[in-house]
Amino acid sequence: EAIGLYNLGQSCCLNSLLQVFLMNIRFTRILRRITVPPSPAQRRNNVPYQMLLLLEKMQCGKCKAVGPTDLACCLSEHRVKLFVQHDAAQLFLTLWNLLKKQMKKPELVEELSDLYTICIQEHLACQKCSFEIKNNSTMLTLPLPVLDANSHRLKTLEDCLQYFFHPEELTGQNMCFCQECGRKTTFLQSMKLVHLPQTLTLHLKRFCFERSSLTHKLSHPLPFPQELDLREVLTENQCLADDSEKAIWQYELFAVVAHSGSTSCGHYCAYIRSLTECKWYCFNDSEVCQVSWDDVKCTYGHSNLYWRETAYLLFYMKKHPQ
Repeated sequence: EAIGLYNLGQSCCLNSLLQVFLMNIRFTRILRRITVPPSPAQRRNNVPYQMLLLLEKMQCGKCKAVGPTDLACCLSEHRVKLFVQHDAAQLFLTLWNLLKKQMKKPELVEELSDLYTICIQEHLACQKCSFEIKNNSTMLTLPLPVLDANSHRLKTLEDCLQYFFHPEELTGQNMCFCQECGRKTTFLQSMKLVHLPQTLTLHLKRFCFERSSLTHKLSHPLPFPQELDLREVLTENQCLADDSEKAIWQYELFAVVAHSGSTSCGHYCAYIRSLTECKWYCFNDSEVCQVSWDDVKCTYGHSNLYWRETAYLLFYMKKHPQ
């Protein structure tokens, strides 16, 4: 049964992300195999262990909700501020880094990376000669712009993905130094997808900075599908993967972390599809209820209602995992 988490004071962001972690049975399989720290002090400050205790408390309790107090106190020992508004994408990265750092078994760290880590290659090519720079890097989320370079709205999630991997010409002040030419020249910058994880996390960049240094929320409609096949979205030039890798790039939507309100005063909740029941639930702190796909689609956004729920993080899970 789905269990809620009590709000400890502006902890809706933390609660939403914890539900996304703990409803992912592939993650909890890793969590259940951690090494229990030997001393009480180490156990109090160990994020994976405190998350495991919270999971057991949620599964064993008969209450409709439990309080994540011990885990919150543990996080505060690692400089995660309590009683403040967090950005869900930043807090997700912080939680994941703490989990990875404190899991002592190398095989669990590797499994955690396989579960969430995206591998891409950044490609820089001088447009005056044949000089190239290629760098592989890993990412926890794909930060997808919802506007193009001319501030035009991107209309679908597929448009956002294509735009992220679309080559960009670096000219003017953005030119790079070419070792072959011996001066700054125009470069073509592109991202190529190398490897996708079991759980793919997409960050819709709904918050943008204006010239006044204020953060503005972009709430225009942006539909996202229940099923996502990256082979159909990206071109051959945007991928650096063999056929066996791309054969398993078919995903189903698992969870949506949605934001409502303004940038200065907002609220988070999570819509999660139970992997055992295949039913959608809305986790709004201590309140949990079953919802329909039409309810989830309400997080697409609305041009004139910026305070309404708007999808911010999308979690897709592989349909055919290795």
